[in-house]
Amino acid sequence: MFSVAVLFGVAGNLACQRDLARAARGDASPTPEVRRVKTTPVTRTQVEHVVTALGTLAPLEQATLRVKVPGRLQSIPVDLGTTVRPGQLVAQIEPDDYRLRVQQAAAALAQARARLGLPAEGSSDRVDPEQTGLVRQARAVLEQAQVERDRFHALLDQGIISRSQFDAADAAYKVALSRYQDALEEINNRLGILAQRRSELAIAQQQLDDTAVLAPFGGVVQERLGNIGEFLAAGSPVATILKLNPLRLRVEIPEREAYQIKPNQKVRVTVEGSDKAYTGIVKRLSPALLEQNRILIIEAEVSHDGSLKPGSFARAEIVTNDRETAVTVSPRAIVTFAGIDKVLTIRDGKALERPVTLGRRTAEWVEIVKGVQVGDEVILDPGNLQTGHPVVIAD
Repeated sequence: MFSVAVLFGVAGNLACQRDLARAARGDASPTPEVRRVKTTPVTRTQVEHVVTALGTLAPLEQATLRVKVPGRLQSIPVDLGTTVRPGQLVAQIEPDDYRLRVQQAAAALAQARARLGLPAEGSSDRVDPEQTGLVRQARAVLEQAQVERDRFHALLDQGIISRSQFDAADAAYKVALSRYQDALEEINNRLGILAQRRSELAIAQQQLDDTAVLAPFGGVVQERLGNIGEFLAAGSPVATILKLNPLRLRVEIPEREAYQIKPNQKVRVTVEGSDKAYTGIVKRLSPALLEQNRILIIEAEVSHDGSLKPGSFARAEIVTNDRETAVTVSPRAIVTFAGIDKVLTIRDGKALERPVTLGRRTAEWVEIVKGVQVGDEVILDPGNLQTGHPVVIAD
């Protein structure tokens, strides 16, 4: 026991001597230097609640223009990238054959009008059958036959003429009546032919008009599909036109967020390769979720300055609530190390690290979901400050 005590005493003496020697050399841990810091309060900020989703930009309208009548392609004054106005000529089929058909139909119409006593030119085809020459003539004969029949009937009653003479007058009346009815039917038939000729002229004129392929809306030519001089069958494509402003953004929303989406909500859109954010509006919502993956399909319309392209992959932020509040701090107060986010506060003149859970983030603020409260002061730009380091707030 005595030897053990002696050993401990010797060891303690040696340790004490080493400490004294280290102190003499100035190796003692110095007191940390007080750091001057600036602070900012944790505040409650009005923020937007957004649903983030990915989607694809597409033209608002897309049309492949096709010829409606067969013929040889006379001209196609557009090409890749050409901007077109609504109603602008995109392609022209040779119109000569169709122009001749119009003239032929117009001549047939004029002939049909003449047979009804109408002038060759005119837009009104109204005719009173009783006023046509054919019916007036038949009616005059009928009236004369009726007068003769009535006179012969009176003479027969007086015994002046024989029954056979009256029968002849009666037969003449019946023939005149039949001819009158035939005249009315003939006029009605001519009216039907006139209507047919009018329709044939309209069809011929429509076919002539259809030799010109016009842009249905303003846009840009994506592809030229026809070549001058080739014969095209009805339905052959000549060009594809896209309407590019606004663009259509098609987005898939998960079921858990689908019920937050409403028409006319604001949408912020960004694309790869550009820092600019574009604004759009939710326009259309699918009436049902897709059963396969519980996804809601929505469409937004995004206006732009011509810099967006259909087919681009886009990130959309749909603002579902712009009156929400959140606990926020300046991004300069956040320190991240080894995957842990924290802020530093001051307690008793020393820094104190406090782990936090972050939420939404913008260039001006970061949402604090958990870790600090509104009114807490946090250190700006803490750098390598650690818990226990003495600090003083700079003026």
